[in-house]
Amino acid sequence: MYLISVEGGDGSGKGEAARILKDIVSDFPFPAVVMTHEPRRNSPIGLLALESVKKGNKSPLQEAALFAADRLDHTHTWILPRLQRGELVISDRNIHSSLIYQGSVGKIGYRKVALMNAGAAIPDLVIWVDCDPVMAMKRINRGTLRGSSQKSEYFETDELQTKVREGFHELLGNPEKTPAPFDLCTIAGPILNEGSKKQLKKDLSTAIRGFLNKRPPPLNVDAQVVDRHHLQRLVEGMATQKRLPGSPIESTSLMEDWLAGKSPASWLEKAEKAWIMAKARESDVASSCIHHSIWSLMGTLSFIPSADVPSLRRHLGPVRAVSQRHTQRLVKWFEKIGWTHRQQIHVPFTDAPTFKIGAEWIGFGRMVLALWPMQTHLAEWRRRCPKEDTAKAMDWILAEDRMPKDALDKLLGATTARLQMLTSGHLGCPAPTTIAEYKVWWSSLPK
Repeated sequence: MYLISVEGGDGSGKGEAARILKDIVSDFPFPAVVMTHEPRRNSPIGLLALESVKKGNKSPLQEAALFAADRLDHTHTWILPRLQRGELVISDRNIHSSLIYQGSVGKIGYRKVALMNAGAAIPDLVIWVDCDPVMAMKRINRGTLRGSSQKSEYFETDELQTKVREGFHELLGNPEKTPAPFDLCTIAGPILNEGSKKQLKKDLSTAIRGFLNKRPPPLNVDAQVVDRHHLQRLVEGMATQKRLPGSPIESTSLMEDWLAGKSPASWLEKAEKAWIMAKARESDVASSCIHHSIWSLMGTLSFIPSADVPSLRRHLGPVRAVSQRHTQRLVKWFEKIGWTHRQQIHVPFTDAPTFKIGAEWIGFGRMVLALWPMQTHLAEWRRRCPKEDTAKAMDWILAEDRMPKDALDKLLGATTARLQMLTSGHLGCPAPTTIAEYKVWWSSLPK
């Protein structure tokens, strides 16, 4: 879902920072955290780019072209497919290295480098690792950063590394200098790497957690597409759950008739009645049940048999992520109002309590996952119309004068794609696709 690039001069400790970042983000519910680097050592184009900076026999423009060709191929064959699946990609170097090494030090200009890379992925977050060039060169000369290759690059001199550092400070210290589309990146740094590994880890943790906890929209993929990938895994996971021999087959009401004879509007009304605002505030949870965190947890619980807090969070996916502390508060609150209950299941080597959603609330959980694209719209409707009957919510959301037609079409398309995956919730009833069909589906029962 996110592309995180780690940038800095040679010998600054980017590789170590990338490895530390991978350990830190393991606490977040990404399906996978994968690491890569540029230029690639396993790509013919990447090897040509790498050879050019080892030999120094190409012009800055030729170097930039080789790096851009490798980056474009890397983006479309390796990075984007992983981002679309919701994975986190950490790249040791990316576009900003080309902007500095060829654009600034090589003097071909930021704009020209950006144009050559216009089709490449845009780093969502740039971790800028800074280090004094003299210290960096000592690390390189000690061989601790060279790995299996003993052949130096022509950039690895005190003079050029000083220019490289100045370039990073000029560009990353003044983001307005970065040409489009790479001006969209969030910059974290400079993170000084001249002290202990412990301090480096602390600074990196602050940077990456601060970014991920804000849940910014990804720059390279559609968050709705990412979440549908994750939702499909939940659906497939439920279909493949094993049962004891002789146990009944999964009830149709859970798989296809999950609305259980109620309209979606009735489910929302039931949830709002159970959600007592004053008591919710006392428990330090949202005052309304139409909230990102509630929908995320209840929706996920409606697809898994039981979970403790860590396993529940792993099932959430990156789009519906909720912090561990908030998850713990909500789980206690759900139990208090009867939406979930604890299970006495012995799990070897752990004492963590497990819990599951009440059967009478599965319909609500499935419904909120289906309507995930409309969550903010429903929340806005309730803020504006605190006393309005829930049956009228869809009329307000889908009013043709409330948002531009393309935005409305996108909202309907994203919701319909989820309903086609989950079914309409009524046995034998197709998922709605038009405004008129959504209004009927929301507040009525099939005849």
